[in-house]
Amino acid sequence: MSSTTSPRTQGPRRELPVELPPQAGRAAAGIAIVLVAQLMIVLDATVVNVALPRIDADLTFGPASLSWVLNAYTLAFGGLLLLGGRLGDVFGRRRAFAVGLAVFTVASALGGLAQTPGQLVATRALQGVGAALAAPSVLALLTTSAPDEAARNRAFALFGAVSSGGASIGLILGGLLTDVGSWRWTLFINVPLGLAVLLLVGRFVDETPRRPGRFDLVGAASATVGAVSIVWALIGAPEHGWGSARTVGGFVVGAALLALLARTESRHPHPMVQPHLVRDRRRIGALAAMALVIGANLSMFFLVVQYVQTVLGFGPLASGFAFLPFSLGIFAMSRLTPWLIARVGPRAMLMTGTAALAVGYAWLSGVGVGDTYLGAVFGPMLIAGLATGLVFMPITVTVLSGVEHEHAGSASGLLQTTQQLGSAVGVAVIVSVYAAGAVPGEFVPGLQAAFLTSSGFAALALVVVATVLRARRTEPATSALDPEAEVVAEAA
Repeated sequence: MSSTTSPRTQGPRRELPVELPPQAGRAAAGIAIVLVAQLMIVLDATVVNVALPRIDADLTFGPASLSWVLNAYTLAFGGLLLLGGRLGDVFGRRRAFAVGLAVFTVASALGGLAQTPGQLVATRALQGVGAALAAPSVLALLTTSAPDEAARNRAFALFGAVSSGGASIGLILGGLLTDVGSWRWTLFINVPLGLAVLLLVGRFVDETPRRPGRFDLVGAASATVGAVSIVWALIGAPEHGWGSARTVGGFVVGAALLALLARTESRHPHPMVQPHLVRDRRRIGALAAMALVIGANLSMFFLVVQYVQTVLGFGPLASGFAFLPFSLGIFAMSRLTPWLIARVGPRAMLMTGTAALAVGYAWLSGVGVGDTYLGAVFGPMLIAGLATGLVFMPITVTVLSGVEHEHAGSASGLLQTTQQLGSAVGVAVIVSVYAAGAVPGEFVPGLQAAFLTSSGFAALALVVVATVLRARRTEPATSALDPEAEVVAEAA
């Protein structure tokens, strides 16, 4: 009797494997190398934030032009992501990743040496170009580097943690480098990391097959210029007004070019963006939820960093460490998300996370002049970190599930373009709402409305998830990512 219930008949399905998959060590090294590059790319969106006063004092930008230290990177990065994804599909993702990272590394070195405002803005834009070439290949290389489904889900969880937590880590690192050294080290730090990744990526990461076919030049131009026009309009909306000719013109040009893109993609034999990628309602719902969550979190990075410095009197380094609960919440949750997605499914995780995010920002809206960091900021920031960590992996899995290997770069570019647009929308809307309630000489007035707007973004993401991300019970396996698609469909 005992022999019939031995581990031979029951154990293999539940016990941990006694042997690792072939080349698991090489695959783990490859995943780590790619994630280091992703962290570099994400860090540079915020690492210079806390250094802006020192940059202004050193290079004398002036209040109107200083924002372009941030915007030049965002504009180039967001505008070229779709093109970067397509280049990776056509020429090989490791090649596109390496070229983009090389451009990013060189631009970082030049930015650290900049002597004029124009030089720094130009190098920040060049960093954005390099990031746009490299970033879309990151998810595709993670997928192809993982030896099995479990490793792939862990890689996606780490990608979500790096992508969402990297922004707050950038504030800590930027504050540390600015306090103990110079603002220039916020750019120089990328050089040794970039060189190390470039030296190792060819050894530990395999190249992906090239996708044959003609390059869609019209689609590339319309996607790039259209995305740049929309991001440009959103960046300038708080300063110039939502009804200004600049803002409206940017939106009109962007919409017209994206309409041209849609028309071109439906007819071209080798389109920039595969039409079927944007016909799946679950994928579109996940992309919308991503944009809204990113937009909500922008109030944290734009307003809280100013609140702790202006009202609470924190220095650059202390301001960076003030975001530690957000980062720790994300990384703590990233350890649980692979386990959760197999048991409750992405939809339940997304609904819980977006609801918690809405509560966190509603709580933060009560912050005032007489409050303390522990009393008013720590709790909402921790909730926001945990909630953000809970939603990033299921969104990534939902967007990439059912995508053929040859289109993974385009799908990744679409996801990260959505993140950049969500970031631009979040900044534009939240700054406009804050400015509407601001009082000259005081910082706190306007905060309540701005944080309630972030809470509204998260609540709208919850509505999207609840209504759009329905479970697909009977979906056949049809793609190279089908193991994930099956897990997602069954778990949902």
